[in-house]
Amino acid sequence: MNDDTRYLLDDLLVQWHYWCRSYRHMCDIGSSAMFKEAKTQRVWDTVAEIVADEIDTGRMAAVDFHVSELEPLHRTALQIQARNLATGKHVWTSARLPTDLAERSAILGEARKLLMSRLVLAGVI
Repeated sequence: MNDDTRYLLDDLLVQWHYWCRSYRHMCDIGSSAMFKEAKTQRVWDTVAEIVADEIDTGRMAAVDFHVSELEPLHRTALQIQARNLATGKHVWTSARLPTDLAERSAILGEARKLLMSRLVLAGVI
């Protein structure tokens, strides 16, 4: 991967991490299924801002779908990297990943290649 695509994928992973963190399931006791997709009234937003928000939401949903379609080991590697990139610290790890640094790096490299190829084929990038 050249530097431009690496930074592009890093940026997408950070955005995806924050998007996943902000998701809240709204179906509680007493909530109506009719209003599950309701959004707040955004009278202060311009049409361009609303459209940009919808495009970003669609893009993050596509990234989430393609990450979830990967093998569990690759998915975990991408989730951990997204969290490390979002926090700016490289301290997060998972017991699911190998302890050997070279092996873990190889798995992350494969996962990034697989995700990038899936996103290009889907037209997200």
